[in-house]
Amino acid sequence: MAGNTRDEGRPLFTVDHVSRTVPDLDQALAFYCGVLGAEELYRMGPMDAAEMPMGPDGRDWMESHVGVQGARLTLAMIAFAGGARIQLVQYDSPDGRRMEPPLNCDLGGHHIALRVDDVPAAAAWLAERGCKPLEPIEIGAGPLAGKTNLYIQDPFGLQLELVD
Repeated sequence: MAGNTRDEGRPLFTVDHVSRTVPDLDQALAFYCGVLGAEELYRMGPMDAAEMPMGPDGRDWMESHVGVQGARLTLAMIAFAGGARIQLVQYDSPDGRRMEPPLNCDLGGHHIALRVDDVPAAAAWLAERGCKPLEPIEIGAGPLAGKTNLYIQDPFGLQLELVD
């Protein structure tokens, strides 16, 4: 699709941001902004379902709007050079939420790929700052021949990928 054209009435979709739930927003901002170089655009919250009016259907505001009953959350929007935006969200409630990151193979598993000039050097630099690199993927054939990719866990165990 070019410009604002639409096929058979389909709206034009573009990516605004991706969201990542983190255990501690301040620590995540220190890493994503201080280490990776993103810029914090804004912060909102805490927003607490207990402090918001119930909807006419009896559901709390958070359940109606984000699908999580009884949530209390704080979020920040960050931007990387080139314009990619990531929303970092810290949930303080409800109790009983899963606190271990999904594996890449799990439903909802994901990673954020970061382009760098030198994958091994970037991985070593990030390892010194609390990240855990996996083994590099040297691509010898196909459309990405000559490229190097490397999965690395951020300090919270969430997946990143370094690509050149």
